[in-house]
Amino acid sequence: MHNPELSGPNRPSTGIPPHLDGWSLPPDWRWGSSGVYTPYRHAQEIRDALGRSLALVTAPDPAHHAWLFREARQLAHRSHPMIPTTYHFWQQHVGSPRGPGYLRRWITGETIGERLRRSGAETVPFTLRIIRSIGSALAYLHDSGSVHGAIAPDTSYFTPTGRVWVLGWQWAVPRDEIPTGVAPDRHWKPQAPEWKGGWSPSQASDQWQLGAIAYALLTGEPPSGAVLPPIGLARPDCPKSVAELVDRMLAPSPNDRFTSLAGMLRRIERISGTSALAFPGTEQASGEHIALSEEDRLRWATGDDYEVLAPLGAGSYGSVWRVRDLSLEREVALKMLHPTVARNATAVGRFRREAQLAAQLQHPAIVPIFAWDSKGDVNWYIMELEEEGSVADLVKRSGPLGFAEIAPQVDSVLDGLAVAHANGIIHRDLKPENILIDRYRRWRIADFGIAHALGARPAGSSGTPAFASPEQLLGEEQSATTDLFAVGAIVYYALMGRSPFEGGDGRAILAAQLAGRVDLGEFAEPLAGWLRRSLAADPRERFADASVMRTAWRQVVRQTARAERRNRTLLGRFTRLMTAVLGRAPKKRRT
Repeated sequence: MHNPELSGPNRPSTGIPPHLDGWSLPPDWRWGSSGVYTPYRHAQEIRDALGRSLALVTAPDPAHHAWLFREARQLAHRSHPMIPTTYHFWQQHVGSPRGPGYLRRWITGETIGERLRRSGAETVPFTLRIIRSIGSALAYLHDSGSVHGAIAPDTSYFTPTGRVWVLGWQWAVPRDEIPTGVAPDRHWKPQAPEWKGGWSPSQASDQWQLGAIAYALLTGEPPSGAVLPPIGLARPDCPKSVAELVDRMLAPSPNDRFTSLAGMLRRIERISGTSALAFPGTEQASGEHIALSEEDRLRWATGDDYEVLAPLGAGSYGSVWRVRDLSLEREVALKMLHPTVARNATAVGRFRREAQLAAQLQHPAIVPIFAWDSKGDVNWYIMELEEEGSVADLVKRSGPLGFAEIAPQVDSVLDGLAVAHANGIIHRDLKPENILIDRYRRWRIADFGIAHALGARPAGSSGTPAFASPEQLLGEEQSATTDLFAVGAIVYYALMGRSPFEGGDGRAILAAQLAGRVDLGEFAEPLAGWLRRSLAADPRERFADASVMRTAWRQVVRQTARAERRNRTLLGRFTRLMTAVLGRAPKKRRT
């Protein structure tokens, strides 16, 4: 059941909502599986003829159709990285199979509000990065003489690749173009102190609302009341320079805030350039945080060629960053080796040779490597940025996936592995975090050969043995079947939302693997048999190679499809039978 206190003002929808009944999409377009209701709007995922995921934004209430058009018209003239591009508006007219509604990019991720309700307060660097991103969009808006009016945790999105998007644009149209009596819900939108007479957005109130997001990120709670305690009291570990910045944004009087958001952004840049702060999600294996100096080192080494945008995470070998290639004007992912790894010349040389081999692999299911470079003791390589995050992100965000959803993706991954194995390259570290998802929802394998090139300990590269084969846990010789075991474990994880062999440590998991203790009771026999063979403790009992495993997978897909068709046929027959029986039931006599 939907719980607004947990999910906020945005409600996910399933199926095609009633107000879209009767719509007909263009040829080769199809409805997506996701949708969400936001205040006075609905966004439905659709796939266009090019396979892109787009959002169809509509107004469920016909009285708001003119308001919707004004919103789309305003967005069509915006050009900023945090503002989604509007591609087209479908007008409504006699004989039209669709409209009104506009198309923009579909955004995957969660709102800042959802993230706060899920995990609580954030680190200072994360807060600064979010405020810098949203503040940049607002400064762009203010330069054109416009305001947003509803900047809030639930109108700000954070994607798996660290990108921030600003939504809620229905409120950014001029006040006289918004239907009378309609205003943002006070429960979900921070209320600026000067709004004593009701919602009255301005550039100063946009700044206050942005400060309210910063307050919520730092304290875990949205600001309440006219007088707020200083950040230094609510978050004692917050650096003084950051506390002063947020306190000034939240000043009760607009005259005491920053003159402009551009000035506030300049202050953030000065803070970021002098503070030794730690990014969230970039813990080293020891549990220590990577200081901001790692970003400084990366900016120093790559500044002529790349603009560092945001950290994406870190592992045992290095940290991953979203950067902009300045020469080609595109965003890519950069993986920088940890200093402890980079100091080992032998390991770096091995990794470079392995990366060269992996870069030769050309397959839709393999993330391409574009370049390798180094400067001083900073070593990195560039790969394609996959905007939908990883399979681990997807399962964490959406829960267990359906068989039909993963069937074509597993087929493609196995085909990619077959190509890699044929070229003598074994991954050795397959796990949900290393299966990335591009904007076309394709699963793609990343980090080929890194575990081998850097001399990883058995099952040590991921920091967890959950997806490692028994021979890895035992330190024995590994082969292509090691990757096949991991594919079986990833399929189980995707379908069940948990790893197949659970335990507190590697020894417990190894014991479960050797004993064959895996719960396959929820799967039909064709799929259960495929998983049983994939997860066999003895490599000789697994599939011979990735091509054989793929052929067997296709057989499972065909058998599952036949079973589903048979079940639908039986259900249809039963429904028709019951309809006929009920239709012949004698009517009651009226007295």
